[in-house]
Amino acid sequence: MANTIELKQQIQQGAYDAAFVKLYGADVDVNAQRERYISVIDQFENEFGSGRSVRLYSAPGRTEIGGNHTDHNNGVVLAGSVNLDIVAVVSPNEENIIRVKSLGFEKIDDVDVTNLVPQEQEKEHSAALIRGVAAGIVNAGGKVGGFDAYTTSNVLRGSGLSSSAAFEVCIGAILRGEYNDNDTEKFSQVKIAQIGQYAENVFFDKPCGLMDQTACAVGGVITIDFKDPAHPIVGQTSIDLAKHKLAMCITDTKGSHADLTDDYAAIRREMESVAEQMGKKVLREVDEDAFYAAIPQLRKAVGDRAVVRAIHFYNDCRRAAALCDAVRADDMDAFLKLIVEGGHSSFEFNQNAYSIKNYKEQGVPIALALSQKVLNGRGAWRLQGGGFAGTIQAFVPYDLLDTYKATIDACFGEGSCHVLNIRNYGAVPVTVDM
Repeated sequence: MANTIELKQQIQQGAYDAAFVKLYGADVDVNAQRERYISVIDQFENEFGSGRSVRLYSAPGRTEIGGNHTDHNNGVVLAGSVNLDIVAVVSPNEENIIRVKSLGFEKIDDVDVTNLVPQEQEKEHSAALIRGVAAGIVNAGGKVGGFDAYTTSNVLRGSGLSSSAAFEVCIGAILRGEYNDNDTEKFSQVKIAQIGQYAENVFFDKPCGLMDQTACAVGGVITIDFKDPAHPIVGQTSIDLAKHKLAMCITDTKGSHADLTDDYAAIRREMESVAEQMGKKVLREVDEDAFYAAIPQLRKAVGDRAVVRAIHFYNDCRRAAALCDAVRADDMDAFLKLIVEGGHSSFEFNQNAYSIKNYKEQGVPIALALSQKVLNGRGAWRLQGGGFAGTIQAFVPYDLLDTYKATIDACFGEGSCHVLNIRNYGAVPVTVDM
């Protein structure tokens, strides 16, 4: 375990270059990553003192590929971690206090880990996530303690790339590494994801599913079947976009996420209201044929929007599985067709392209319309993530990439369109020999 001075020297001398290639891809700008990591160590020193023994941790953002809003009803998803991440410089302390300072934020989160019950004043704040993850580690039979951390993140906040999930699983990886001997058997990547979801559900007070945390924690392209949420079935595969001369673009439409929590929660609530009418807890437990037969009664009981959202659930679960099959078969034509179909389903049936509370703000539909115009039947485009505001995803042929980026950036601002790669590592310590 190096001190801050030694670690900066090692990074500057290239000792971590191979790790950066593994984390961020063969085309990574190694010098830029050296500067980024050294800068965050400098920030740590400014905040917590120089010469302290530290470790590095990283957790990626994620992009949903298929299965929009299906995880919370025990559905099926396909997702991938991306080469944007949160990086943390961490040093344990003996005070039982977790202190986290994040670049760009004035406040330090101070969390006393001797008190691991939800705090009303912390709800919807990052301190709740820290306390909740610590509680989840303890509930699972692990140990927790204090540490000082400085973080930097290029995972776009509020963009559908799951900056909150990346933060949660990063905290989980830190507590696993610093206080539980980095025991990846007891605290597997999936377990770290479940602990992150617990923190968000119980402490942060957001009724999210498990997809975001699992994709961020596990890494790579994964299919997740949530039929038994306590034991999700995670399968890994890989996708070679370069072989097909396609770039994955994520566009930040710069929409406001203020007051959207209930929009997100309403999707889950309405899907579960359909299940309740059918005598079940979640839609995964409801026979699809029985659901369709009951639609006349369901319309009266729960309303039409709940019914069409349930239709989206069944179709998008099937699509997520078919997308995985297409990836494994390297059938890019089928893959792109399914992406577009899923995008239409999210817009038309799940109805999470914009919020009816702020119907004049429709950045996501505009981005989708521009994508359709530029790509014109080539590639694919869809909204992704929670929706209502945030990001869209597109798979863009190389020969259209410059035109696509220029069109998107002209509408939403320079740098709004991000060309990303799939990352093969989830929430991990960053080491020389990783």
